[in-house]
Amino acid sequence: MKMAKDFGEVFQLSTMTSLLDGVYDGAMSYDEFKMHGDFGIGTFDHLDGEMIGFDNQFYRLRGDGTATPLQSTDMTPFCSLTYFKPQQSKTFEEPLDKAAFEKELQKLVPSSNLFYAFRIDGVFKEVSTRTVAYQEKPVPMTEAVKSQPVFHFKNVAGTIVGFWTPAFAQGIAVSGYHFHFIDKNRQGGGHVMNYVLDHGTVQIDQKTHQSLYTPTTEAFLKANLSRDDLEKEIKVTEG
Repeated sequence: MKMAKDFGEVFQLSTMTSLLDGVYDGAMSYDEFKMHGDFGIGTFDHLDGEMIGFDNQFYRLRGDGTATPLQSTDMTPFCSLTYFKPQQSKTFEEPLDKAAFEKELQKLVPSSNLFYAFRIDGVFKEVSTRTVAYQEKPVPMTEAVKSQPVFHFKNVAGTIVGFWTPAFAQGIAVSGYHFHFIDKNRQGGGHVMNYVLDHGTVQIDQKTHQSLYTPTTEAFLKANLSRDDLEKEIKVTEG
């Protein structure tokens, strides 16, 4: 049955707390989760790469530096998706580092207590990304990121996509900004750690609600989702 598109929704598969506890088993295939949005970020079964999607095109960004289009059966344990319909945009002509640019983003939105989807197209003086590699065993994510490859892009054209999640939803998703990057040639990228925008355009889509889907996999049902030091763990995994 074809689902009606909900343009105000951020669809959330599983929780960040489950990833922190090592729940990496795929809970939805690409054929299933693409029914919930044409734009988003996430990860894959066994943490085998980072997900990025926009313009209804989704890619897997792996730890070997490659970017490949998704296949029907590719599985994800965690993702955030939406139908991207921006209500506003702004072009920046002067360079801005991460902190300065995100201050500009805050000026463009009415409140930090709402959900937003962001797309940034431009030329970046630099972008630092990380991509967690395939995990054979379900170790805590704070351990998995210790061996993650880090990539440094210089003077590169590309796209950053992601979300702002309010503080009250920390642990369901990642509160604050959570961005992924792919270069213009669709050859590489990953989870964004740092960046300097040279010039580009941001588009912003304000959302009205979040829909949480909880998996029924054995690993999720047995996971410890009550984290003793949630803020510290997320800080470690987000870089």
